[in-house]
Amino acid sequence: MMIPPERPADDPRNAPIYLRKTLLAHGHDDRSIRRLVSDGVLVKVRRGAYADKSTHDGLDPAGRHGLRARAVHQQARTRIVLSHVSGLPEYDAPTWGLDLTDVHVTRPDEKAGRHEAGVHQHCGRLLPGDVTPRHGLQVMTPTRLALEVTTVATAEAGLVVVNHFLHCGMTTKEELLERYAVMEHWPNSLRTSLVLHRADKRVESVGESRTLHLILSAGLPAPEPQYSIVDASGREVARVDFAWPSLGVYLEFDGKVKYEKLLRPGQRAGDVVFAEKKRETLVCRLTGWRCIRLDWSDLSHPARTAAMIRAELFPPLSAA
Repeated sequence: MMIPPERPADDPRNAPIYLRKTLLAHGHDDRSIRRLVSDGVLVKVRRGAYADKSTHDGLDPAGRHGLRARAVHQQARTRIVLSHVSGLPEYDAPTWGLDLTDVHVTRPDEKAGRHEAGVHQHCGRLLPGDVTPRHGLQVMTPTRLALEVTTVATAEAGLVVVNHFLHCGMTTKEELLERYAVMEHWPNSLRTSLVLHRADKRVESVGESRTLHLILSAGLPAPEPQYSIVDASGREVARVDFAWPSLGVYLEFDGKVKYEKLLRPGQRAGDVVFAEKKRETLVCRLTGWRCIRLDWSDLSHPARTAAMIRAELFPPLSAA
C-alpha cells in the first residue's frame, strides 16, 4: 500500500481553525467576533469555529469540507477518526457524487455518539491498520475509506473512489476483499460487493469510472480498460480508454482534465484536440475499429448513451 506524502504545512487546506473559546481567551468577545465575520476577516465554518475568510473562499467544496472536519476534530470531547466521505480530502481523493453536507466521524470506543447538526457520528469496530495520522488528524486508511464510502454513496460514486485508490496504489483488490470479509453489521454493505466486483485499478479518472459504471449497469459487455494499440512492428502507438477487441470497437472519454493533462508547454487546447484527431485516425487505420467518444454530457443521459454504445457494438446487419 502506497500512502502519498502529506501536503506542505502552508497548504490552504491546513489553515488554522479558531474556536470561539480560544478567541475569547485572547481578549475577543462575541461582539468583536461578529464584527470580524461581518468585515470579511473570518468566516464561520460551523458553530463555535471560524477560519480566515480569504483562505476559506479560495478552496473548492472538498477543501471547505476539510476545514469543517478539522473544526469537528478540534471540538470533539472524545477521540474520533475522520471516516467515510470526510476522510477523502486528506488523500486528495475525488468526491464526485458525494454529499459533503455532514462531517463523518467514527468513535473508536464503539459507543453511539450524540447526533448534532452537521456531524454524522458512526460507531464501529476498528481493526489494527484501519487508522493512520494525516495532517495532524486521525483518519481511516484508504482501504477502510473505500469500503465505507460504498455504504453511504451510490454504486457509481463508490466506484469512482475505489478505482481512484486502486489506481494510485493506495490499496489493492486483495486488501479490499480481505477487509470486506470481516465487515460486521455494516449498513448498506450489499452495495459494496457490487462495487468491488466492478472495480479495476486500470481505470484512471472519474470520467472513466463513471463510463465503466454506465456500461456495466446497462448489461453491455465488459470492455478492456487502457488497451494498448501497436503497429506492425509491435511498438505501442496509443493506449485507448476502453476497447472491445472482438467487436472491433474502442471508446475514449473526453474530459477537460484529460486535455489539460495532455497540454505541453506552448500548446493550446486546439493543438491537443487536433493531435487527438490524428491519433484517432491512426488507431482506426491500424485496427479497422470504430471509435466511440463520450464526454460529461453523455454521462448525464445514461439510457440514451448506453443505447448508442449498444448500437455501435452490435450494428444491424446490412440489408441483402
